[in-house]
Amino acid sequence: MRWSGDKSDGRRSYHHGNLREALIRAALDLIGEKGPAGFTFADAARMAGVSSAAPYRHFRDRDALMADVARRGFEQFGKALDEAWNDGRPEPLIAFENTGRAFLAFARREPAYYAAMFEAGIALDSEPGLRQAADNAFGVLRRASEAICALLPRESRPPALMMSLHVWALSHGIASLFARADAGRRRLPMSPEELLEAGVLVYLRGLGLAGGPSATRR
Repeated sequence: MRWSGDKSDGRRSYHHGNLREALIRAALDLIGEKGPAGFTFADAARMAGVSSAAPYRHFRDRDALMADVARRGFEQFGKALDEAWNDGRPEPLIAFENTGRAFLAFARREPAYYAAMFEAGIALDSEPGLRQAADNAFGVLRRASEAICALLPRESRPPALMMSLHVWALSHGIASLFARADAGRRRLPMSPEELLEAGVLVYLRGLGLAGGPSATRR
């Protein structure tokens, strides 16, 4: 960032090399410090080192800034889940467990993004691209659930959408309570991964997939 030379009226004009990125980083830092609802648009501008009017060049208000943070978070989240799923390799049950671990790892690695995605109260349709990014991330779990359901007899398969919603809710609950790397994390006498693995195992056994992913490796 830099200040230009004096204007004829004595004011200086401000030029930022990448103001949008600076505001995103400021928002992430503030989320980490104060939570997704604990700061104002002016706070983000102040942390980015700009005037309170400068952010309006890129965002109409604080919600628009938070929506962009959430969109970026979902994009990274979806990529992490997709890489973990790896098109069901080496086999669907193991890949399914890897996807759950990636879910928890993202919450631990990127708590500010995770909070913006799930705790900021931003409507998914509020900004172009946010809904699509969120749907793409969920779509990985939907594809994984479809592959798992395909292992069951046709007459006893649950709807893949229902299964993906169940596992998404289980993963999100464990991530929010136990796997995040911030003050919201609660103590647990086991690892979050072990808790998720046990929950998914019970779920899969209830569907008739005895043993689950861990047993497949033995």
